[in-house]
Amino acid sequence: MADGSEAKRPKGVQVEDRKVNWRRWKQERKAEKKKWKELNLLKKLEKQRVRELAEKQAEEEQQQQQQEEEEDKGRHYTLSVALPGSILNNAQSLELRTYLAGQIARACAIFCVDEIVVFDEHGEDAKYLRKSFFPKHGDLQFAGLLNPLDSPHHMRVDEDSEYREGVVLDRPSKPGRGSFVNCGMKKEVQIDKQLKPGLRVTVRLQEPQNPETKVRKGTVVSSHHPRTVSGLYWGYSVRLASCLSAVFSECPFKEGYDVSIGTSERGNSVDQVTLPSFRHMLVVFGGLQGLEAGVDADPNLEVTDPSVLFDFYLNTCPSQGSRTIRTEEALLISLSALRPHIDEAVKTPTDS
Repeated sequence: MADGSEAKRPKGVQVEDRKVNWRRWKQERKAEKKKWKELNLLKKLEKQRVRELAEKQAEEEQQQQQQEEEEDKGRHYTLSVALPGSILNNAQSLELRTYLAGQIARACAIFCVDEIVVFDEHGEDAKYLRKSFFPKHGDLQFAGLLNPLDSPHHMRVDEDSEYREGVVLDRPSKPGRGSFVNCGMKKEVQIDKQLKPGLRVTVRLQEPQNPETKVRKGTVVSSHHPRTVSGLYWGYSVRLASCLSAVFSECPFKEGYDVSIGTSERGNSVDQVTLPSFRHMLVVFGGLQGLEAGVDADPNLEVTDPSVLFDFYLNTCPSQGSRTIRTEEALLISLSALRPHIDEAVKTPTDS
């Protein structure tokens, strides 16, 4: 019996050893729960990070797509025309001279001409051209006879447009707040830059956040921005050239005109021409004596045949019924005849 009772004691000790330490167990469980919570939190944060990255990437792709679409809407080529200032001498009165200038302006606006070059085919000073073609004082008295150009950048006061032309006002503003611009609207526009009063600017208008605000907000952009980004025709610039060769040598484009066309009844038929892709095209018209007169009077040219000056020398009105075609008529005829050839050429943009 004694031996049996002694044998049972170790069993009692083993039972005590197997008792659960609840305090430690709770701590371990608590630590384990904390660990799982941290792991779950890390998983949630990782999912959130992945989702945010995906949303950011999708947003960037959408912005890039929108930017590409905007760029695709742009027109990346220019069309220039050159004509002699002497054509105004054929007009018999100031009224007719004014109307003739208006006809030329209308034709250029209709066919989206970007640059008009007026050259002197008689070898006279360029200031004479400025006086005859762009009179400053009394010669403007019949400007009211002209039909309006009605081009896209000539806005009505209530017309909604992304872009507008404006003039910087002589109005004080707080430092860093930009200048105020009159864009021909009922409200003035506050631009993002401080500019000199009287300066002409092209403004890209922001969407109004509050219709009740006294001014609109806008940013100053380059004058070709509406054309290259949004594909809008934004009028033409005018350049004076002292002679025919200066039309080429004083070209405002860094790479020059990559396609030049001379117009003459002695040229090849426009119907058979295939134009290459281009960035800057120039179409040149002669006066009463044709382009030959401009070549003969140019001291910088040693040629007698005007066709050698151009990539293409074209007759834009084959089988003409009248003995002569006036320059203002040739302008409309030629640009109309060239339009489908230009459209075909610019389908494949050039890399130059």
